[in-house]
Amino acid sequence: MVPPSQSTVFPTLRTPSGDIPADAPRWNPQRPSAMPHHRYQPAHQRVALPLTDRTWPSHRLERAPLWVPVDLRDGNQALAEPMDTERKRRMFDLLVTMGFKEIEVGYPSASQTDFDFVRHLADSGAVPDDVTISVFTAARRDLIDRTIASVEGLPRVLVHLYTATAPTWRDVVLGRSRTELHALIHEAATHLMRRAEERPDTDIRFEFSPEVFNLTEPDFILEVCDSLTELWEASPDRPVVHNLPATVEIATPNVYADQIEYMDRHLARRSSVILSVHPHNDRGTGVACAELAVLAGAQRVEGCLFGNGERTGNVDLVTLALNLYAQGVNPMIDFSDIDAVREVVENCNRLPVHPRHPYGGDLVHTAFSGTHQDAIAKGMAHHAEQAAEKGVTLEDAPWTVPYLPIDPGDLGRTYEEVIRINSQSGKGGIAHLLQTHHGLDLPQALRPDFSRTVQHVTDTSGEELSHKELWDLFRTTYITPALDGPVTLESWNTVETAPGESRFTCTLRADGQERVCQGTGNGPLSAFADALRGIGVTVDILGYTEHSTTTGPGSPAIAYAECRVDDITHWGAGWDTSVLTASVHAVMAAVNRSERVAS
Repeated sequence: MVPPSQSTVFPTLRTPSGDIPADAPRWNPQRPSAMPHHRYQPAHQRVALPLTDRTWPSHRLERAPLWVPVDLRDGNQALAEPMDTERKRRMFDLLVTMGFKEIEVGYPSASQTDFDFVRHLADSGAVPDDVTISVFTAARRDLIDRTIASVEGLPRVLVHLYTATAPTWRDVVLGRSRTELHALIHEAATHLMRRAEERPDTDIRFEFSPEVFNLTEPDFILEVCDSLTELWEASPDRPVVHNLPATVEIATPNVYADQIEYMDRHLARRSSVILSVHPHNDRGTGVACAELAVLAGAQRVEGCLFGNGERTGNVDLVTLALNLYAQGVNPMIDFSDIDAVREVVENCNRLPVHPRHPYGGDLVHTAFSGTHQDAIAKGMAHHAEQAAEKGVTLEDAPWTVPYLPIDPGDLGRTYEEVIRINSQSGKGGIAHLLQTHHGLDLPQALRPDFSRTVQHVTDTSGEELSHKELWDLFRTTYITPALDGPVTLESWNTVETAPGESRFTCTLRADGQERVCQGTGNGPLSAFADALRGIGVTVDILGYTEHSTTTGPGSPAIAYAECRVDDITHWGAGWDTSVLTASVHAVMAAVNRSERVAS
């Protein structure tokens, strides 16, 4: 039964109310939605899928493909405010610095800005000797002429010719049959080859993209691509690129992989062809499509940094390359300062990178959950121990930290953002931050006590705490009460009266009155506890630890004392360059935190 308030709360939604499918298990009570799903066809009804003996599932990703960033063309076309020459140049310089060796820089026949940028690269000497410039053009003579004019003076160029080939595009957009479209492509490819021959000073190679490959009949793709391989006289030394785009995602990634493996097996003169892919992300599976396509035989991947592209974007090269890195494969591209990369991309695209973006987002390495924080903290400690045992640096030690697939330090990230504290956080993460940033190694028994205090604060405020705010809260909770509470220690001294016997003499102020008290015990702290009986406070010291917070002379020490004060247990802490003073203050803080004194 739909709650009566449903229609008033969400008046535009229709709660599914059809009959539960007869074959549904009892544990799944979902009902059919009224949304018109019958309007859409599955992939197998839209395009032939001839591969039945696939081998790609048993393959492994063991090396990086040739990465080709198309941020300056495909990504640029997707921007509300396309890049000008200055922004394009900044993006280009970033791509070169990162190590990309083939870069698609524009669609010079589509806009004067793109044409001018290609000319800027040619005239400025900005292109390194080992970088190939790729330019994009539709299969039209005038556009090809404009494209060839733009690349004059560039030493190495890949001209990327494209035409949509899928039936819907042929029928609705182009109005041409298969035969007519093949003839158009062949004529344009011939014209491109002739124009390239007029530029003997430029090494011009060719790429062809049958746009919407994944919705095109496989035999037609083979027919067109094989004819261009022959026309362009491809050889292993001068291969052509056949780029097979999932221009609009239509199926699960395994279907695209089947299509790529089919082409990998059947393309003519295979050793003279670089098989390339260009997945988009309409179904949100562009990365998976690219990875499976490489398993299926693709050698080259076109995409954008952080996946900016038309509609939901195209494939994300950052994620792809760092996925390989996380498997121990050299990505062949440098991501050692991921925040610098992101800053340039955001500036040039004028689009933010999502904070949860894989590898590059602000929060991608951040844990708020208590269980995650505890595991990460333990993992980081174990990592340090393993590095020490192996005699290697932390940066060289094998990485096996829970919840962090790669070391944030490898991407230029600090560990400050790995654990952040809010109402979901736990004692392990809190202790990790205090130790990392302030040198405090909280006793295990103290951690849940402080965690409750932190949770109360964050629940009340609804906000997270920085490591500095966490330290301030710890100091206020456990250290300050020693000097600012109902009982104050005005003066004190202790002496060892015999081996294993100490006397503690002090002046205590309580209820506005001062009293000189004295006690004895087997050490200074037990003697102090005995002296407190002089003002009617019974203290049993249940646990005590202390440590230095930094290295070197004059380093502050912190002491932690777990005390039963009149049958109620409280923790206190002391902070001083003198270990003894810190210890006395820790007991004093526990006394002042007791409910008896506080009341």
